[in-house]
Amino acid sequence: MSDFRQEIGNRRTFAIISHPDAGKTTITEKFLLYGGAIQEAGMVKGKKNSRHAVSDWMEIEKQRGISVTSSVLQFRYGDKCINILDTPGHQDFSEDTYRTLMAADSAVMVIDASKGVEAQTRKLFKVCAMRGVPIFTFINKMDRDSRDPYELLEEIENELGIGTFAVNWPIGSGKEFKGVYDRMDEEVIAFEGADARHEAKATHLQFDSPELKALLSEMQYQTLADDMELLAGAGDAFDLDAVHHGKLSPVFFGSALTNFGVEPFLKKFLVMTPPPTARQADIGTIDPFEEKFSAFVFKIQANMNKAHRDRIAFMRICSGKFERGRDVWHVQGGKKIQLAQPQQLMAQDRSIVDEAYAGDIIGVFDPGIFSIGDTVCDPSRKCIFSGIPTFAPELFARVRQKDTLKRKQFVKGVEQIAQEGAIQIFHEPNSGMEEVIVGVVGQLQFEVLEYRLKNEYKVEIIREMLPYEHLRWIENVDAETFDYKALTLTSDTKVVQDFHGNYLLLFTSPWNISWALDHNEGLTLAEFSENT
Repeated sequence: MSDFRQEIGNRRTFAIISHPDAGKTTITEKFLLYGGAIQEAGMVKGKKNSRHAVSDWMEIEKQRGISVTSSVLQFRYGDKCINILDTPGHQDFSEDTYRTLMAADSAVMVIDASKGVEAQTRKLFKVCAMRGVPIFTFINKMDRDSRDPYELLEEIENELGIGTFAVNWPIGSGKEFKGVYDRMDEEVIAFEGADARHEAKATHLQFDSPELKALLSEMQYQTLADDMELLAGAGDAFDLDAVHHGKLSPVFFGSALTNFGVEPFLKKFLVMTPPPTARQADIGTIDPFEEKFSAFVFKIQANMNKAHRDRIAFMRICSGKFERGRDVWHVQGGKKIQLAQPQQLMAQDRSIVDEAYAGDIIGVFDPGIFSIGDTVCDPSRKCIFSGIPTFAPELFARVRQKDTLKRKQFVKGVEQIAQEGAIQIFHEPNSGMEEVIVGVVGQLQFEVLEYRLKNEYKVEIIREMLPYEHLRWIENVDAETFDYKALTLTSDTKVVQDFHGNYLLLFTSPWNISWALDHNEGLTLAEFSENT
């Protein structure tokens, strides 16, 4: 196999998703430990003198102990080059997670063993299902009292509509958690305590060994024997093809906090999860092993480095090899460019890269030319990847700066944060940015907007909540010739434009949406917009 094909074949690019507080960021940090990327795991919540998680770099994340923006982390483990996309668990930032999933080839779904499938897990799973993304399940926190493992598997199957295959099986839970039985290797991995660095005292024992019988109580040993017999008889066979098509989820049990089962999970996951997958573009399917370079922008983040006030566009390489200094074609800009300061990232730490391959995530300096969904490719083979949908926000507020002399900073800040996809901004037709309406999915996004404007742009704002709850894009109209004043609408419906120039309608209730459709012949409304 050529070095080029081997490099791409060794890439693994995946997202980690979960409901808040299921342990997603903790498991990410343990992966980094095993790859030698960090020396000590930083717990997300802890005492004042403890480290913060590497993947949480924004100050507000460290203060609140939550992830509010996706992090990109690359490291090597064995012969594999791993790109982890650590996503926000909080539902107010689900759109950032959606965009991140567009850049992943598979997803690790972390579930709390005592709580099972939670609301945000369902939402994120639907996004994966829409794209047929392979899902691997890690049932976490087995070191605490947990629900019955059969119940948990049944809930995953019923709630999410996906088959499950237990790759390992827990022996007890809470203080009685003794380890897991690996069904594929037919051995017990027994644990005795854990240090912060690696799998602690993982002893591999045969099921009928005297050592295992001495380790477990008579009841635990008999329960394990019964479970193995039941799973062998009633469970579905393992089917890797079904896994790769998102129809079957391999399930692992363990504890990220105490390192029970994390490294065995990582090893098996890297064998089971697919290398970079093909992507759809306007010219057909783009194979990752094609020699011509192509990539798309899935995330933009401003001010990651306060000293430089920079703006980074994150790109998923879809095919070929990226080489620093080589000209690429920016499709939406319609011109050749060089990707400036190409970097690979470890949260806020970066290193300049000279080359990268399909499956890799790179960050490039963005002077303000990129938008989410943009395509860059080899000038000799132009293509456009499918756009990344923008979903309708649910909360709206009129926002303005307190100090009228800071109008310029306010407009710059709001526009940049909107271009990142952290918020959506609208204005009344022909009013420019004189009055800004901000749309968000959840209240916490307003708080992050306020925090970032104050800390990054030195602007304090006044926020006035608006009564609108629904937003729809007006489809099939030319923004330059459309006469929005000819629409017949209720008095509490508002016409606005987004910063792409598209026309939209803000509604206070579903009844108003129906009224607008009934009283405007030919009017077509959409719940999301796909900008390409």
